[in-house]
Amino acid sequence: MKSGRFARHQRLLKPAEFKHVFAQPVRLSNHNMTILVRENKLNHARLGLAISKKQLRRAVDRNRVKRLVRESFRQRQEMFPGFDCVVMVRSSLSTLSNSAIFETLDKHWNRLAEKCGKS
Repeated sequence: MKSGRFARHQRLLKPAEFKHVFAQPVRLSNHNMTILVRENKLNHARLGLAISKKQLRRAVDRNRVKRLVRESFRQRQEMFPGFDCVVMVRSSLSTLSNSAIFETLDKHWNRLAEKCGKS
């Protein structure tokens, strides 16, 4: 995106879109987060966030993680067009710095790009 925004068409918005990803996903995970991925029939990647209050109690933590995930995805989405991604986090993520979260996300995006054959 040239405007630098995270546009509406880049998001998973409807419950049916999330269910499609949860039905038969490819899982990429570590001890801090899990990313579920499934092909879509579009020519661009979309992102969904499933960050629960059970995992990150404080709203400020949830919002920080969401902001970082969106920014990381926005910068790297050209690497895996045609895929829907749902990011789920674990409580241990709140203790990481912003740069450590970006590094973790970069590793996941690179692994996803390898699986998509776009590395």
